[in-house]
Amino acid sequence: MPRSFTQRHFGSPASHLRSIAWLEGLSYVVLLFVAMPLKYVGDMPLAVRIAGSTHGALFVWLGILVLQGLRSRGRSFRWGMRLFVASLLPFGTFVIDRRLRAEVNAEGGETAGDGEPAYGAD
Repeated sequence: MPRSFTQRHFGSPASHLRSIAWLEGLSYVVLLFVAMPLKYVGDMPLAVRIAGSTHGALFVWLGILVLQGLRSRGRSFRWGMRLFVASLLPFGTFVIDRRLRAEVNAEGGETAGDGEPAYGAD
């Protein structure tokens, strides 16, 4: 039986983290490259208010998930810092997504496909 969208993207702690990291990265790119130009070139400050609020909420949610990973899942401080730094850089969460995908696959008992170890394994 195929898994539902919710089970696939939010069914485990690793998939939940990966999904929120991806959404947070997308919201950051939208904020920087869509909303900010609309504010300053198009005189539409509401775009930044909406995109900024969305990004802020997702950033806090990601931070909470990283802290949960550090506390309850036994991840290293280095793991947490990598995710934090990636969330501060435009496109950073997309770059780190490959390792997060490997972690999701490892947690689900599947192989990562490319032989890469799970993110917390280093």
